[in-house]
Amino acid sequence: MAEKVLMKGNEAFAEAVIRGGCRYYFGYPITPQSEIPEYMSRELAERGGTFLQAESELGAINMAYGCGAAGGSCFISSSSPGIALMQEGMSFLASAEVPAVLLNVSRCGPGIGGIQPGQADYFQVTRGGGNGDYRIPVFAPSTIQEAVDILYEAPSMADYWRNPVMILADGIMGQMMEPVVLPEPKAPLLPGDVPKVKPWAASGSGYKENRSVVKSLRLKPEDLEVHVEKLYEKYAQAEKELVRYECIGLEDADIVFTAFGTMARLIHEVIELLAKEGIKAGMIRPISLWPFPYEAFDRIESKTKVVISAELSMGQMLQDVKMGVCGRFPVELIHRTGGIIPTSLEVAEKAKKILEGLK
Repeated sequence: MAEKVLMKGNEAFAEAVIRGGCRYYFGYPITPQSEIPEYMSRELAERGGTFLQAESELGAINMAYGCGAAGGSCFISSSSPGIALMQEGMSFLASAEVPAVLLNVSRCGPGIGGIQPGQADYFQVTRGGGNGDYRIPVFAPSTIQEAVDILYEAPSMADYWRNPVMILADGIMGQMMEPVVLPEPKAPLLPGDVPKVKPWAASGSGYKENRSVVKSLRLKPEDLEVHVEKLYEKYAQAEKELVRYECIGLEDADIVFTAFGTMARLIHEVIELLAKEGIKAGMIRPISLWPFPYEAFDRIESKTKVVISAELSMGQMLQDVKMGVCGRFPVELIHRTGGIIPTSLEVAEKAKKILEGLK
């Protein structure tokens, strides 16, 4: 039986993606994820990989584009303003169908904002700030162990879908420590295996005959339309296969909370506090933010009086929650922003007031 190891979140994230097969890291230090490039600079050098600190986040994402286009399995991490700078490159990666693993250890904004944790990057990562029609799968773990499991899987997922894959954590998860079970390392892809495993990659093989070309530019409108429609066929399949969520205590629930990441951890305690006062509460926890688990809301029973979206933002997930509820129940918001984390007692009291206001 594998032993549990006490690890800081950021270091566990980095170790998991290395064990998942990534051997190339491009990044730039930014709070609260700077331990990741520090860890990668030490570990990759000893494990046959390459660490490059870029001159900026713009440089990092484009280095990843080049590495991924050549068949390398690469990892990029940053925090909110840094991810914002990478959005153009993410559009290029998605258009050229180049896989990469992206991690956003988010902080509060807008702008430079503060270094405290936040969830106000929801629009940024689920809607995308780059140009054109493209989508990126986004996963939001709520424990370090769940983050480790997703990051371990992410390199293979990115290769399978030939698309970037995003993991959204936050400053609390990056800086806290929890015991984790680390998975067995996967064998990394060797350069000589790239032409066989990734025949689409610009590996240098087949020069002048069936040469692989990785590009985003398509000057003929008809060609671009065909390409985008092909991408959306892939995204439609991803919407069916990549949906992940957890439902807790929906049976006979008076209140159903929706929360992800760190906020979902807090809602577990809120449910216990409300239960002591005779109020039955449950939770839908989206693990995939795109594709969003709209289907989970079909499991809410008719007895439920209200659905509450609990967020560390001004309510960016709220529109997806309303789409999932589809008018069956009232939908309310409990939130804090600016880097402030509410207490479980504060959320429970607000939920009680909402419930009383419906009578």
